[in-house]
Amino acid sequence: MKIFILSKEKIKNIGVVFLIVCIAVLFKLSGGYKLIDVFLNSKADLPIYSVETKEKRVALTFDIGWGDEYIPSILKVLDDNNVKATFFILGTWVDKYPNRVKEIDTKGHEIGNHSNNHIYFTRLTKSKIKEEVFTASSKIKKITGKETKLMRVPYGDYNSEVIKAIEETGHYCIQWDVDPIDWRTISHQQIEKTVISKTRNGSIILLHNSSMETVKALDTIIKELKNKGYEFVKVSDLIYKDNYYIDFTGRQKPLNE
Repeated sequence: MKIFILSKEKIKNIGVVFLIVCIAVLFKLSGGYKLIDVFLNSKADLPIYSVETKEKRVALTFDIGWGDEYIPSILKVLDDNNVKATFFILGTWVDKYPNRVKEIDTKGHEIGNHSNNHIYFTRLTKSKIKEEVFTASSKIKKITGKETKLMRVPYGDYNSEVIKAIEETGHYCIQWDVDPIDWRTISHQQIEKTVISKTRNGSIILLHNSSMETVKALDTIIKELKNKGYEFVKVSDLIYKDNYYIDFTGRQKPLNE
């Protein structure tokens, strides 16, 4: 009876083959190239700029920090077009216009957190960031009875520490991928052109309440995008709440597809 003794080299080769087989099996079971996409294209600690979806769904959002003179007109256009939007509101704005906050909520729109004082978060400590978020959330809840779950940082100013701090407050950090820069002195035609041309499935559109030109553009934007087949939803109805990753562009993607 012969006894086969494997050399160290053969044992090493068998080990390598076994490892390759294991990797292949894991690759197949875990989604193959999807897994590669996660590791190669993901960048840690990014906000959600847009959402990967096959459906023609988009979210219309407003950053609210100026006066309230254009709020009634914005709400009327939204009502007339049967559209629900997401309003990111400052805590200091809540102090000045509590009845407007109530009106926005009563009409079925979503209210997100835009900090208390609209200051650069990258200049703050983690505890101060959380204080800004919790203070604004508390003011909004006092009026609406609802906790905020979405947070948009002032000036779009963030880094990894800012994102971590916001996540620790229980909020999803929301950015945007369509921005007509409507707070500048530009025409409603320019606003319309930018938004309509750049919107795609899963887009998050950024607008402000600072200009009548935005109000003028709003009806056309909604009608034109609806004509293209887009449905307007609130941000919380657009994003994935779990089992997702965010690629290097800030696009949120599901892990299970």
